[in-house]
Amino acid sequence: MGRRVPAVSRALDILELFLEGNGTLSAPEITRRLQLPRTTVHELVTTLAARSYLTPVPEQPGRYRLGVRTYQLGSRYAEGLDLAAEGQQVARAVAETCGETVHVAVLEHLDVIYIAKVDSTHAVRMVSATGRRLPAHCTAVGKMLLASLDPGELSARLAGRSELPAMTEHSLTTVEALEKELAAVRRDGTAGEQRESNPDVSCVAAPVRDHGGQVVAALSISVPMIRWNEERQAELRELALRGAAELSARLGHRTA
Repeated sequence: MGRRVPAVSRALDILELFLEGNGTLSAPEITRRLQLPRTTVHELVTTLAARSYLTPVPEQPGRYRLGVRTYQLGSRYAEGLDLAAEGQQVARAVAETCGETVHVAVLEHLDVIYIAKVDSTHAVRMVSATGRRLPAHCTAVGKMLLASLDPGELSARLAGRSELPAMTEHSLTTVEALEKELAAVRRDGTAGEQRESNPDVSCVAAPVRDHGGQVVAALSISVPMIRWNEERQAELRELALRGAAELSARLGHRTA
């Protein structure tokens, strides 16, 4: 492997900061958050802006947001990613059936990233967005994906951790508790979470497999607690399984 180029890594670190918060940053904020020299940040921001990866915010002098080039790259990526396109179509069909919010997500280390989403038709619904990243252990999709990892791979990703960050008072906060939960997910074939990523929402999720049978994503249905009960949970679990099976089939997976 070739060596990493520090300047490129720093430029990417700057771009990735815009995935958080309200989507705008100033050079001093970037300097503070990345602990980089002010001159270095100024040069990198100037270069990124010149190449249209960042653009000044007209109504907020001194602040930047992501530029059109990042949109073009993201669009090209999405065009070539069948999972995202097919996932959006299946999520729409599932959402039309149940009227709730449906997501498709993939795993990146110990986080999930939502690549497809269709909103609930109800006035009270979960607020989220594609591209959002959340701790996997706090979500149904994340538990499904973590449970699908090879045991050795899972251990490697959790190495050195004993506690886990919480998003709500209901989140799992220890590796021991997570491992117990993942064992149940493997046994049941689906995953769930109740108010672990959002105090007002519960979810169920099922695995999405590619043509080789590998779990590459998970499909979830999210429901506000005002519409959540055991009967509804069982109903949505079956719907999530059907939706995930449909998406898997579109990706070439064939059941025995």
